[in-house]
Amino acid sequence: MEILSKLRNLDAYPKVNEDFYSRTLSGGLITIVSSIAILLLFLSEIRLYLYSATDTKLIVDTSRGERLGVNFDIAFPTIACSLLAVDTMDVSGEQHYDIKHDIIKKRLDYLGNVIESRQDGVGAPKIERPLQRHGGRLDHNESYCGSCYGAEASDDDCCNSCEEVREAYRKKGWGVTNPDLIDQCKREGFIQKIKDEQGEGCNIHGFLEVNKVAGNFHFAPGKGFHQSFNFLQDLLNFQPENYNISHKINKLAFGIEFPGVVNPLDGVQWMHPTSSGMYQYFIKVVPTIYTDITGRKIHTNQFSVTEHFRDTVGYPKPPPGVYFFYEFSPIKVLYTEGNTSLLHFLTNVCAIVGGIFTVAGIVDSFIYHGHRAIKKKMELGKYG
Repeated sequence: MEILSKLRNLDAYPKVNEDFYSRTLSGGLITIVSSIAILLLFLSEIRLYLYSATDTKLIVDTSRGERLGVNFDIAFPTIACSLLAVDTMDVSGEQHYDIKHDIIKKRLDYLGNVIESRQDGVGAPKIERPLQRHGGRLDHNESYCGSCYGAEASDDDCCNSCEEVREAYRKKGWGVTNPDLIDQCKREGFIQKIKDEQGEGCNIHGFLEVNKVAGNFHFAPGKGFHQSFNFLQDLLNFQPENYNISHKINKLAFGIEFPGVVNPLDGVQWMHPTSSGMYQYFIKVVPTIYTDITGRKIHTNQFSVTEHFRDTVGYPKPPPGVYFFYEFSPIKVLYTEGNTSLLHFLTNVCAIVGGIFTVAGIVDSFIYHGHRAIKKKMELGKYG
């Protein structure tokens, strides 16, 4: 009993007899308001506890030798698929022209409806048995060797398709100005294919993989090539001199998407105000690592962009097309998902309950004693 008595003396919450309680209307209102506040803050704290929060951190990007993946989906309402080519080049000297792998082209009519969808490539499949280079006969192995029409690097070179002839011309730095005289192109229906697609548009989408250095990729009519450090175009003689490069970017992303990512060019549309020109996007790519609640890491990128249009007025005239120039930020962003700990949750709940009750008690005491003081002065004034 002595121990229980000592414990009773340690009570920090002495009880007051209910006969001494004085309940007021203001106290009741403050109790309701404080209870609602406690409930709302408690529900908010439960939400923060149950759902993950994302922590952001910036570090210097020290990664090397990585590759950059580019996902794109762009529509050109006035450029035919037969004329549209995708090229890439970077400051390391790596160049790729008329890229066809991992790219799908969809022919569009003037209303934007899809006419045909196909893997990139123009004309019929490659001719396996074209003419001999100089019109000779079959040899004993019945093998043919198509002419490159003067663009052969050696006597053993063969061009067995229209595409191979154009590639040989590109390596020489020549433009294909006489497709009507190239037998491979006539046999594959290359010329007729382009004529059939006049007035059509093209939706091109797919995937590119480039080095993680500054560079550019572009969508331009004709097959591009470099010669004497000047960018030229393999524009066929029956193509128009000016190209309307109006376009709509349905999607453009550098890497895998992650929760909360915003790609600023998705849904952007630009209409060509003049006869021809070059539209440029200057992109700053920010390497990003997103770690979800399970610890899985997503290595990807975010980017910001500015735009510029160059008209064909003046000399030298810029090659028509849509160009994306990208460079990398030296800073890497780390996003990490995480849950609030149970101890942190309990601490916040106690702080909410105790803090609101304390503040409500101060307010109630101020109102109660203020009201009594005013009432006493009124009574003194009445009987004075």
